Formats: sequence, structure tokens, C-alpha cells
Amino acid sequence: MVLASDAKAGTALQLDGKLYKVLEVVRHAGSGQMHGFIELKLHDVRFGHFADRRFKHSAKLDDVELLKRQMDFLYSDTEQCYFMDSETFEQVGIPRTSIGHIEKFMNEGMKITVELQNGEAVSVQFPKVVELKVDSTGPGLRGEHDNTMKPAKLENGIEIMVPQFVATGDTVRVDTEKVKYVDRVTVRRL
Repeated sequence: MVLASDAKAGTALQLDGKLYKVLEVVRHAGSGQMHGFIELKLHDVRFGHFADRRFKHSAKLDDVELLKRQMDFLYSDTEQCYFMDSETFEQVGIPRTSIGHIEKFMNEGMKITVELQNGEAVSVQFPKVVELKVDSTGPGLRGEHDNTMKPAKLENGIEIMVPQFVATGDTVRVDTEKVKYVDRVTVRRL
């Protein structure tokens, strides 16, 4: 059990028979006759739904310990994404609905942290930022400011907006949650 006031982003909770992961904790102070409360922004691990729930600061919540194992991403089909433990060669599947939009950032053989509950794979921990190569983008416009953006197609097929100085073949960092350009990976020239 954990107090609602002690909940943190990333905590796994069992609420109403469903497994949730805390995405964000918002603390509201009380004023006048209204008491303060904790608002948790939650993600349903199994079905991919999002929910906002409010609790008193003193409310006790049922937290769940998830076992984390490093696994290789193998492939995905219409229903699940499959991962393999490189030491035991055990394969597990996770429903695509619980992985969500992160799937388009996963490449075959990529090392990903898989979270297990009672031996069953339930979710993945994916890095917030990944590096991807720019497959194609137009030439930069001369005289334009650095904050002017242009479309670029990445190696995984996603299109994002990048600054004018990014060229085809460059490697860029992309925020996986917002699917946005972060910065360009600098290459040291010899």
C-alpha cells in the first residue's frame, strides 16, 4: 500500500481490478471549505486507456511491483508485439494496445525493458528520446531563420518537422512521447 500523497510518475497501481501506471501527479492545495486532493493521470496498462482520478492525500492505494527485464524486440503482428530474453530465449507477447504509438519507434533487435506482473508481460519502458536517421527532407531555405521548420521523413517512416539546417542523412533525436524533433546529433569530422 502507498499513500496517494506519495505516488510518483511510473508507479504501478491496482485500482478497480485494473492495472494502471501513473503518468503524472498533480497536487491541489485546499482553500476555504474545500480540502486539498491529489489528481493522478493514469494509463491502463492492458487496454491503453487514459483516466484521471482524484484522491484524498491520506487515501491508501494498492501499488504493484513490476519485474523489469531487458529483452530484444522481435516482431509484431496484428494483435501483439513479441520480445525475447537473450539469456533464456523465452519469448513473450504484449498487446499492441498497451504499447500504443511507441511501436513505430521499435526496430527489430532493439533492447527494450519489458515489465512483468506475475510472470506475464504487461508493458514496456521505452526511452523518452531516440536517435533516428533522416531518410529524406528538402533543401534548407537561404536567408530563413533557424526557427523555420520543414518536413522530414525518418528511417522508420514517421514524418516530423525539423529546422532548415537538417539535411538528408543526418541523425536527429526525437521525443517519443510528443513525436517531435529535439536536436541534431553532431558528427565529429576528422
